[in-house]
Amino acid sequence: QVQLVESGGGLVQPGGSLRLSCVASESTFRGHTMAWYRQAPGKERDWVGNIGVGGDTAYADSVKGRFTMSRDNAKNTVYLQMNSLKPEDTAVYYCNRRLYPRPWGQGTQVTVSS
Repeated sequence: QVQLVESGGGLVQPGGSLRLSCVASESTFRGHTMAWYRQAPGKERDWVGNIGVGGDTAYADSVKGRFTMSRDNAKNTVYLQMNSLKPEDTAVYYCNRRLYPRPWGQGTQVTVSS
């Protein structure tokens, strides 16, 4: 059973915006803090931010003020609104539980380039 499906990535110019979505299975999503991560070529997967069941959020310093997470508990979906994108945001983006992660999905590629 597929647990996590990310989508919404693409090619965008610096300064542009993208909105990523992650649909999770109910058992993966319900009652859990969800997080976004990203992995740039040749680098380890890094935490981007997380959102609790009640909507409380926390972000990495590198994206604070530019990225916003939200969640729709009825749809088992978490979103990542990315604004003012920079070339260094280029990576494959993944979502997962913050604690007790499930098998990783395929991720969605975000490329920021002119």
